[in-house]
Amino acid sequence: MDLRLDTLLVGDTPVMHSLKQAVMAIAPSDVSVLVTGPTGAGKEVVAEALHLMSNRSGAMIPVNCGAIPDELLESELFGHEKGAFTGAQTRRIGLIEQAQGGTLFLDEIGEMPANVQVKLLRALETRQIQRVGGGTPIPVDFRLVSATNRDLHEDVRQNRFREDLLFRIEVFALAVPALRDRARDIPAILRAMTQNSRDGQILQLTPDAQEMLIRHDWPGNVRELRNFHDRAQVLFRNRTIAARDVQSALIPTLGLLPAQVDLPGGAQGALAGQTPDLKQMLRDSETVDLRGMLERLEVKLIESALDLAEGRVSRAANMLRLKRTTLIGRMQKLGLNADAA
Repeated sequence: MDLRLDTLLVGDTPVMHSLKQAVMAIAPSDVSVLVTGPTGAGKEVVAEALHLMSNRSGAMIPVNCGAIPDELLESELFGHEKGAFTGAQTRRIGLIEQAQGGTLFLDEIGEMPANVQVKLLRALETRQIQRVGGGTPIPVDFRLVSATNRDLHEDVRQNRFREDLLFRIEVFALAVPALRDRARDIPAILRAMTQNSRDGQILQLTPDAQEMLIRHDWPGNVRELRNFHDRAQVLFRNRTIAARDVQSALIPTLGLLPAQVDLPGGAQGALAGQTPDLKQMLRDSETVDLRGMLERLEVKLIESALDLAEGRVSRAANMLRLKRTTLIGRMQKLGLNADAA
């Protein structure tokens, strides 16, 4: 197995071994690949592996179709000429052109509006594009990798996705397993996360703690494991992590923080899901960063809604009683994406 591939796709369970073998077989070709799997499982990492092993000279250009407003997605992908629409003061090179010689990664392709689906299909068939407001065909050479957590075949039956486009993007399909289906890879994934972190301190776990991680259901998949890793790096520095510590770090909004963690004022109660003594918090700290606290709460709510919505921005917006475009704007301002994954 190629060491570069092992660095990206961490794990040696049978399902991961099969995925790596498939990536190695498919990557050198130029055919389109559809990567499927649950939110947070690592679909973008599989796309990066396909690009790395393809040896294509250009860059990989990632695009989250669900995080760009419908009315802007066509211009983002295909670019536009000066004066094509109000506000188009200069020519803009689109993301497809930026992927020249490389890989275009379309995440959440199931969120792509119908008019853009038509233009993408034509680009794949003709290997040419036209910028918005332009009349000259532009030759393009890119390898398309798409990703979705939706059943696009069901979307075709419901007339939400074009069948002819699905045929074009699904020459090969790669299924990324949920973390619970490869739970024995968790220790190796945690080691890799530590090696790539700024801290670099290896998490030391007792056998019971490690077994608890393996038995956990991991609804948020690798993204949830990343959150656990980052919390554990903060909470359990310089000591071995026991099973009770794992439970408190896995469920930060329900479980009590361990007694060894000393947080000032009402912070510990707030993190444990208890109502903090706000007056005491002000007495202890004299000042409170209200904007910062509200922003962190907003980030947590949006991330939770996206997880429950399996990455679908429209559904998350409904949960939060927001317009889809409003949620996308808030996500951009907060540095979030729908992913993320």
